[in-house]
Amino acid sequence: MASTIHGVEPETGGNEPLKFISKEEAKELEKELYEEYRFGQQQLIEIAGYSCAMAITKAYPRVSLHRKQPTILVICGQEQNGAIGLVCARHLRTFGYEPTIYYPKRSCKSIFLDFTVQCEKLDIPFLSYLPNEVQLINDAYNLIIDAVLGLSDEAGLKELYCNILSTMKHVKIPVISIDVPSGWDVENGKGDGISPEVLISLVAPKKCATQFSGKYHFLAGRYLPYDLQKKYDLNLPDYPGTDCIVQL
Repeated sequence: MASTIHGVEPETGGNEPLKFISKEEAKELEKELYEEYRFGQQQLIEIAGYSCAMAITKAYPRVSLHRKQPTILVICGQEQNGAIGLVCARHLRTFGYEPTIYYPKRSCKSIFLDFTVQCEKLDIPFLSYLPNEVQLINDAYNLIIDAVLGLSDEAGLKELYCNILSTMKHVKIPVISIDVPSGWDVENGKGDGISPEVLISLVAPKKCATQFSGKYHFLAGRYLPYDLQKKYDLNLPDYPGTDCIVQL
């Protein structure tokens, strides 16, 4: 089980075990949020990105990073997980961190373009190439955020980002994965994927998260309506205080 921060254990919402959901359940749950509960895609991406940024500040407070500047490389894919990475980078910037974004295959969707412009307006640098393992260390990045694939684990996308996955497998600095570590099968787990130090599950942990053996596992999704939690038997833990994340 992932270690706790400052010795604080999360409260549980009941006696039933937390449910790890399938890819199909995750898609159906998201569909209901859109169609029945009238959440918008931009709204959910914003909430997820902010929550991920908060989780990172919990796991890696600025004062704990061993280099002078709290530098973070955010690697974004073309689908929704990449957009969440953009939002996460923007919030980290306002929290005093120094993110840099590598976004090789930019989406043409208007809201994704908006997120890109928002980052540019905050003077967040965008790299035109992915540094290799040695450059990542020498360029003084403290952390890498993996916002590449998420639920989009199709073979074609994995092939598209194979160089990125290969680099993330070999770096020595901590990697933080959003929802599903890149290269993992959503249900079957790690396979030949990366080994992140932190996993931030969105809404509910996916089945693959049972194989996560890193340092911290967070859940972000406090906005989820109770009726949906009950319908899918999620048995989510209680979020402490007014926090938007909880450590599992």
